[in-house]
Amino acid sequence: MDIATALLAFSFAAALLTLTPGLDTALVLRTAAVEGGRPAFQAGLGISTGSVLWGAMAGLGLGAVLAVSELAYTILQFAGTIYLFYLGIGLLANAVRGGAPGLAAPAGPSVSGSGNGSANGLANWFLRGLMTNLLNPKVGVFYVSFLPQFMPAGVNVPLMSVIMASIHAVMGIAWFAALILATRPLSRLLRRPGVARGLDALTGGILIAFGLRLALEKRLG
Repeated sequence: MDIATALLAFSFAAALLTLTPGLDTALVLRTAAVEGGRPAFQAGLGISTGSVLWGAMAGLGLGAVLAVSELAYTILQFAGTIYLFYLGIGLLANAVRGGAPGLAAPAGPSVSGSGNGSANGLANWFLRGLMTNLLNPKVGVFYVSFLPQFMPAGVNVPLMSVIMASIHAVMGIAWFAALILATRPLSRLLRRPGVARGLDALTGGILIAFGLRLALEKRLG
């Protein structure tokens, strides 16, 4: 398999994965609906950046540690579970109290309001998306097991891994942009207090469910 064929095959598989609904889709959709396009796009950029970093780590062999080390996997699994619970409980609390839409920021000032927020607020959304991706050990194990299937013989493995992960990331950004645009016609309806609280409650429950699933899943291999 030559490089062009490998990249074409990987791109097809990555496109299917990108379109599969999951935690990333739920987070971006909720953010776009309740807080606006800019925070949602920053979250999507953070998620996609995490994919590139996982690809780089897989290419360097660091990601393989998760596949062979029970301790490393468990530590990251625990951290990811706690973080998803943190986000989910924050959304549920916001839905109950009926305050201004927004998640507590992982660092710095909290994010709230319409989504045209400050540079700090947008940076926090980027960080939230990045952490959601990097604290999921399943993503690391997936890249370690998935990328080698499309790796041509004799190539620079770290570079090729980053290229393939970047393709996946670009597809993710395009998909997130499409999701954000899809919410635009309904933006006024979605940002009504009652609807926003319902979306917060639904997404909070989804995040907690993903956290429970992550906590209960066993390491591959």
